[in-house]
Amino acid sequence: MSNLQKEDFSAWYIQTIKQADLMDYSPVRGCIIFKPDAFEIWEHIQEAFNRRFKEEGIRNAYFPMLIPESYFTKEKDHIEGFSPELPWVTEAAGEELEERLALRPTSETMIGNAYANWIQSYRDLPMEMNQWANVFRWEKKTLPFLRTSEFLWQEGHTAHETEEEARHRTMRMLTIYQEVIESLLAVPVYEGQKTPSERFAGAVDTYSVEAMMKDGKAVQAGTSHFMGTKFAEAFDIKYLNRDNEHVYAHTTSWGVSTRLIGALIMTHGDEQGLVLPPKVASRQVVLVPVGPWKKNPEIMEKLSTLRDGLREKGLRVIIDDSSNSPGFKFNEWELKGVPMRIEFGPRDLKNDQVMIKMRDLSEKESVPLDDVLSYIPTALDNMQTRLLEKARENRKQHEYTHINTLDELKEHIEMKKAEGEVPGFVLAGWDGDPETEAKIKEETGFTTRNIPFDPPVKKETCIVSGKPAQYTIWLARAY
Repeated sequence: MSNLQKEDFSAWYIQTIKQADLMDYSPVRGCIIFKPDAFEIWEHIQEAFNRRFKEEGIRNAYFPMLIPESYFTKEKDHIEGFSPELPWVTEAAGEELEERLALRPTSETMIGNAYANWIQSYRDLPMEMNQWANVFRWEKKTLPFLRTSEFLWQEGHTAHETEEEARHRTMRMLTIYQEVIESLLAVPVYEGQKTPSERFAGAVDTYSVEAMMKDGKAVQAGTSHFMGTKFAEAFDIKYLNRDNEHVYAHTTSWGVSTRLIGALIMTHGDEQGLVLPPKVASRQVVLVPVGPWKKNPEIMEKLSTLRDGLREKGLRVIIDDSSNSPGFKFNEWELKGVPMRIEFGPRDLKNDQVMIKMRDLSEKESVPLDDVLSYIPTALDNMQTRLLEKARENRKQHEYTHINTLDELKEHIEMKKAEGEVPGFVLAGWDGDPETEAKIKEETGFTTRNIPFDPPVKKETCIVSGKPAQYTIWLARAY
């Protein structure tokens, strides 16, 4: 990590996103403006997930943002879980409303009510929809992209005949999250089940994919929830089954949000600023004329031909023909994290070559003009692979599996702090008692991230009580 990353990771993060021109603050506390470069990253994330959702037969819909208060009270755990974060609309057109309306924190209640009207028979099942929307959770402590009062996300909601089908959908979506986040964003994740205290409000079981940032903290990158029949009972989602009986449907919900933008910045960024994986970058290649190029029209002709050829291959390419100096341009595109920069000037024209600089590598490489159209896609794919491998290596270096007691965890945290290193993710045993889990958080600030499906080591004793461990868990500090 760079010096600023080590000294003050949050300051480095804010500096990076501001210099990359990704966002600006809005007049409303905790809300941000997504500038075009950030929103295009989100569009590429949307495209990738939409493709996978449609392959699964899941269709997009849209539900209203305002939710009547009475809808929340139908599911006790749900309203208790979200109540502290809910903003309310109490007045419209100068008159007080008969019933308060919440700005949606999530749409289980609204969609549950609709499904109750739409589902009558087993022939209507499965019913599987997704919506791309904004949601509101009035956060006390905010950080752009990672934790904001308003954010963008997708939320999928499904209803099924059987528990088996609903559980299959829950796990299938978790796998899709893992595959897209790793392949598109080059961010490795841990798959696992949330503990009861970390479970989604009103769910029977919650599963998550957790990512480790460069500072060792966790970002919950996506969640998938099996709701059982709890929401179906609350909203009367009944159907006539194959035995001619009225029974409750089994439901699921699952989502990822714009915190993925924050996660990819914190996973790949370096001392120069943003580093974007090629598949998700709003601009994959920038072409920069250098030297006295304005005196030689052939330079721009060659660059325009190259740009058009790359666009035909489906790549996102621009030419920077501004009047800024080459040094200024190089620095600007480095800060913005553009994966590939191509320099071309009179000397390169004479040598029939271009100079290529990959954002994640220190050295430039000369490539013959005749080879450049075939070279570039391969070079971008190689960078995508390198970033994922580098992130996996960084994660591995900050996984700690040797800690067996709470005192050892405290010593580990203090030692890493003294060394200027990150405490990372700690694998621990847990006896399943909520009080022991709460004690870990109270005394160390670490929380349970998830119960991994495939832990590197199976822990035998609880880190707090010393009793036999019922579960092996990942612990970390989280955003």
